[in-house]
Amino acid sequence: MSKFKQLWSNLRSSFWFMPSLIVVVSIVLAAALIEADSAGSDRWLAQWPRLFGAGAEGARGMMSTIAGSMISVVGVTFSMILVVLALASSQYTSRILRNFMRSRVTQVVLGIFAGNFTYCLIVLRTIRSGDEGTFVPSLAVFFGFALALGGVGALVYFIHHIASSIEASSVIASVAQETIAAIDRLFPEKLGQGPGEDDDDQTLHPQSGRNWRAVPARESGYIQRVNDSALLRLARDSNAIVRMEHGVGEFVIQNTTLASLALEDPPDPETLDALQATFSINRHRTVEQDAAFGIRQIVDVALKALSPGINDVTTAVTCVDYLTTILARLAPRQIPSSHRYEEGELRVIAKGPSFESMLAESFDQIRNNAKGNVAIISRMLDAFQTLASLTASPHRRRALREQVQWIAELTERTVESAHDRARIDTRLERLRETLETEPARCPVEEKE
Repeated sequence: MSKFKQLWSNLRSSFWFMPSLIVVVSIVLAAALIEADSAGSDRWLAQWPRLFGAGAEGARGMMSTIAGSMISVVGVTFSMILVVLALASSQYTSRILRNFMRSRVTQVVLGIFAGNFTYCLIVLRTIRSGDEGTFVPSLAVFFGFALALGGVGALVYFIHHIASSIEASSVIASVAQETIAAIDRLFPEKLGQGPGEDDDDQTLHPQSGRNWRAVPARESGYIQRVNDSALLRLARDSNAIVRMEHGVGEFVIQNTTLASLALEDPPDPETLDALQATFSINRHRTVEQDAAFGIRQIVDVALKALSPGINDVTTAVTCVDYLTTILARLAPRQIPSSHRYEEGELRVIAKGPSFESMLAESFDQIRNNAKGNVAIISRMLDAFQTLASLTASPHRRRALREQVQWIAELTERTVESAHDRARIDTRLERLRETLETEPARCPVEEKE
């Protein structure tokens, strides 16, 4: 199942799968309509001569014109896409290119143009006249004309889509929406009464006395996903404890330790293969099980915007706003404990994200690149104020207090204007008071 999900994700990110599927549908449609014409539908179509009354030469000319136009539009569309990809990579970050490639609109529009071209070729080769015997698939020709009109509409919409998709706010909002969907999937609002991330206590699970067996990685790359159910099942069947040495989104090197097994005897090759198969490793990260990668993309856009060569503070502020939106979705939620049990027995020691790590991922680098930038500093303080109101967890509020302290140090070192420093100090004091006051527990927040 994990391999199937990875294959499906790769297919969704390709430019060829959806267009190829539409081309196949176009071929089937052309064959079906030609067969319908051959079955004697011409007598019924003769009732509408203005729609279906084209002769062989007229039908052949129209199909040839449409086919030539469609293949030309395919070339223009590909050129537009390449320009957009180049602009997005240079203006924002190359890590968002897969988001553009996954765009259903782009893939479907390419498929429509390529499908229309293929449809016209199939119909064109069946039109006969003169000594060959006259045959004009009137119904298929009419549908070719209708598909051409649809292609014109698709081209107009595609130009609008391309123009709006390269706007900074659209790019950032798209990444944020995908990341929030991953958070909703990975960390649902209600997780029962089990322990959460804040309840992990390594002292309750001594590991020094266990005989850990290293399981090497079969290849180098980023861990895209882990099949948790298969991992738990393998640990139960082997009567062992599995400890993940690398979490989703981390880079692992071939033949280095991917995970460890607590077993008395060395594991057999079948067990090693089964354990390695629960980890999907590829050349790039994806957001499906790695919400931190969505945060990473937005942070990269913010860092590019804050670079001296671009100096686009407005885009950086937008990034901070959407990072706050993502963390606000996570703040009241319980992240599962890294220790997974089955029937009271410890089976898996997972390695996953925490609110603290995702908070640091969101703001550490932006803060380091926002020296003296009052707008960014103020917006980060607004973000912490929002997050403080959404969580009652002592661990998370302590992480927020640390961020506030680092902001205060940055302000003291880099903000030259006494007026600006006074304004920021006032907000810092108000934020500290908020963090020291225990808020009412959010209804969706589980016990941590």
